[in-house]
Amino acid sequence: MYNVALRIVNDDAQAEDVLQEAFLDAFNRIADFRQETTFGLWLKQIVINRSINYLRKRKVELVSLEEIEIADEPIYDESETILKVEAIKAAMNELPDGYRVVLTLYLFEGYDHEEISHILKITENTSRSQYMRAKRKLNSLLETKGVVR
Repeated sequence: MYNVALRIVNDDAQAEDVLQEAFLDAFNRIADFRQETTFGLWLKQIVINRSINYLRKRKVELVSLEEIEIADEPIYDESETILKVEAIKAAMNELPDGYRVVLTLYLFEGYDHEEISHILKITENTSRSQYMRAKRKLNSLLETKGVVR
C-alpha cells in the first residue's frame, strides 16, 4: 500500500502520512466494507483516493486537452529495449504529478481511462492524453539517461 501512495504523491514522508490516514479511514469505516471485493482491494482504493486528495490539496491541475489533436504514437519494438528498474523509477519521479498519477493508475494499478476519469474528476479524453504524454515524456527522459535508444 505504501508503494501505491508513494507512486502517486512522489514523496516518502507524504506517502507515509497518506497511508496512515488511509488506515484510519479504513478502521473508522470498517462497517462500510461489504465484502463485495477483497479487503486488500477495498483498502487500496482508500489509499488511492487519499493520495489523489493529497495532490488536489497541492493544487495539481489536469488541463483538458480535448481540443488538441494528437498524432498517433510511433510503435517501438519493446523486445529490443532493455530497461533498468532504478532508472525507470528515477525517471518516473521526474514526471509532473498529473502525468505520473495517470501513468501509475493505468499501468501499475490496472485502472482503465473511464475509471481514472471518475477518480480524478477529469474527462476520459484528458486521461488518455495525459497517459500518452506521460509515456512520451518518460521515454524521452529514459533516452536522455541512455537507458533506451
